[in-house]
Order: sequence, then C-alpha cells, then structure tokens
Amino acid sequence: MIAIDLPTPDAEPAQVPVLSRYWSDDEPWLLRNYVRRNGYQGLKAALQMPPDEVIELVKASGLRGRGGAGFPVGTKWSFIPQREDHPKPHYLVVNADESEPGTCKDMPLMLATPHTLVEGVIIAAYAIRARHAFIYVRGEVASVIRRLRAAVDEAYEIGLLGTHIFGSGFDLDVVVHAGAGAYICGEETALLDSLEGRRGQPRLRPPFPASEGLYASPTVVNNVESIASVPSILRNGVDWFRSMGTEKSPGFTLYSLSGHVTRPGQYEAPLGVTLRELLDLAGGIRAGHELKFWTPGGSSTPMFTADHLDVPLDYEGVSAAGSMLGTKAVQLFDETTCVVRAVLRWTEFYKHESCGKCTPCREGTYWLVEILQRIEDGTGTEADIELLAETTGNVVGKSFCALGDGAGSPITSSLEYFRDEYLAHVRDGGCPFDPALSTVFPSGGAV
Repeated sequence: MIAIDLPTPDAEPAQVPVLSRYWSDDEPWLLRNYVRRNGYQGLKAALQMPPDEVIELVKASGLRGRGGAGFPVGTKWSFIPQREDHPKPHYLVVNADESEPGTCKDMPLMLATPHTLVEGVIIAAYAIRARHAFIYVRGEVASVIRRLRAAVDEAYEIGLLGTHIFGSGFDLDVVVHAGAGAYICGEETALLDSLEGRRGQPRLRPPFPASEGLYASPTVVNNVESIASVPSILRNGVDWFRSMGTEKSPGFTLYSLSGHVTRPGQYEAPLGVTLRELLDLAGGIRAGHELKFWTPGGSSTPMFTADHLDVPLDYEGVSAAGSMLGTKAVQLFDETTCVVRAVLRWTEFYKHESCGKCTPCREGTYWLVEILQRIEDGTGTEADIELLAETTGNVVGKSFCALGDGAGSPITSSLEYFRDEYLAHVRDGGCPFDPALSTVFPSGGAV
C-alpha cells in the first residue's frame, strides 16, 4: 500500500467545471492538495478491476479524444493486443505538444493540476497493460515541464509510480520528455519518431501505432485532456459522465477563446454548448465591435461566420455545419480584421512548419503563400484567386499527413464566405483595411 491514506471521496456534482474546478485554489499542483480533492480515487477504483473492464468502462462512457480527431478513447485502447504473453512491451504516449494556433488548454491544465494527468496516465497504462509511459511536452514550455516532473517525482516518492502500485502488483515508470518544438510533432507518428530520437516526420500507415508504434511495439497515443478526463469517469461512473454533453459527444471539455473577445481564456463547458453561450460567459466581442469570423477548432479547421453562433460545438454539430471541432481553439475576429491577411499569416505558419517529406505540402504551401501575398499586396489578379483555389485543391487530400489539409481549410472556407473581400483586394489594388486598426495580425506580426 502507499504511504498516505486517501480520504473518503465526496460526491461530485454532474456539472462543469470538472477539469478546471480547482485551478484557482492555493497550490493545486501539490499532491497533498490533489488528494484532498478526491485525487487518485479513480486509480484506486481502476486497480480493483481487470484491465479489460477498465477499457470497457471508458468505451461505455463515450469519451472521445480531445486532441482534434474525436476518436473514441476506449476503442483506441482496445486496439492494443491484449494477450498477457504478447512478445513486445506495450507503451502509452501522451501527446502534450499542443502546437495548433489558438490552442492553449493542455498547458494550463498541466501547470495547475498535473496530478490529474499523472493519475490518468496510470489508469490508462494499467488498462492497456503498459509498464512504461511517456509524456511528450513541447520543449519551449519549461515551466510546464518542471511542474510535471515535480508531480511525477511526488508520485514516485509515495509509491503511486514504480513497483506494486496500491498493492496491486502493477508496475509503471513515467518519463516526461521535452520535445523538439515542431508543429509536425503533434501528428502522432511524427511524435513517435521524435521520441525515438529521429527527425519528426509522419510515418507511412499501416502499420498503425496500435501494432507497431514506439520502438515498433504496440502503442497508444492520446492527448492530455483525453487522459486527464479518465480519472473522474472512474470515480463517478459512466452515467455521471454521460449526464453532460450530448448523446454522441458526451462529457465536458475545455474551449480556448482568444482574439477579439472581452475576456479571453479557458472556458469549460459540456460538449454541445454554442459560441453564443460561450460569449455570454466571456463578455462578448470587444466593446464597440461585432463578430466577423471565427474558428471552432484552431486555424486548421474551416472558419465560421456570425451566422454560425448557434451551431452546437460538439463533433456532430460542427461537422454538419461544414467544419471540425478540432482542439476547440475558438479564435474570434471582428470587423477590423482583413480576412486575406489573416489567412496569409496562417498559411505562412503552415509553410514554415511543413516537414518537407511530401511534395504537395512542401511545394504547395510555398505557392499558396506566394499567391496570397500578391493578392494582399494588391499586385494580384482575379486569375490569382482562381489559381489560389486550384493550388489549394492540389494540396488538400494529396499530402502525406493532415498538415496539408489543415493548411487548405482557412483558404477554402474564406473563399466560400469572403470571396468579395478577395476581389476587393484585386480591384482596389491593395488591402482595403487599415493595418493599424487590426490588433490580431498587425503588419510585420506573427501568428
């Protein structure tokens, strides 16, 4: 048994916030404070069940991956070969790279309550029969890496990590790895290559990570928020989790609001909330201005307009409206923002972050920037607008990984909703917007 006594858990209400409930408490990152808030009760419950039952419980909860794709977490775990005599070790890898523009939910979670993630890691590793787990964090966020490593050290000191956890006979070692700081390493197979010490580039699939992932062994790769959501499900049960959200997108999640909003920040809400409701919480668009366009899941998701304020922000609702929920990075832009300039900045980012492995993405993003720059500078023609659409079509669906698709999303959606603005750049010989008025992407600024 571990060297501390866990208190009797308090009943938890089926309401948000869950993940961010204690972020404003005094020193919520310390183990003693996490334990006082029902910490590690989910792990205790999991270790009293066979690993396969833990997987089935997470499947029954309907928890979907919070990293962008929305794939069911329990189903992903079940792809791992479950034979006790499997010749290769199993690995759990947590994707904490978080590099999608506008996304800033995982970093504050790890900074404020790192033990939520550590507990989720132990539960997930137990479920998939892994004895080693890795948390891959962006190398730039030194404060988060220090906080995570301190939490892992605390867990080792009292026997929550290491050997014979909770007297169960289950052993687990966790490594917090500082990543290479590249956008492409958010793609799970590129992350695995980087973790193995190679240049981060996407792998050809199949084989998939579930059969040949880290060190050519069965591997599960999950996002931080996905794993951090698991302990509360084990503590409170499937019905508790499904009482929030929608039928096909149950539970709670973190929405990152940034840009021209009165109070930017992280807003935890049940899946299915609308932007109109989130804006009520965030004080609305900045005073004296109105919403022009926004992204539901970061810059790699097709943009929406003010006409989409009441779209349910769950996986089905956003998809039906023509975009993707993605990482739930809601970037908001008012009428002072030039759509062409914003799309140009995003495309410059994707050009810079292309790993160069495939021709459509490597060459395509270069030419997309060139065409957009001509239109923004006022030296483009109406033929350039058609060329922009054609070149985007040669990238989307043709690149080796989803980076090319992400690069094309803001272009195709902006042409759909704001084609007149592109035409105005061409006909007026330049951008009709005063760069001095834009506070999001000023001239010479960066994404």
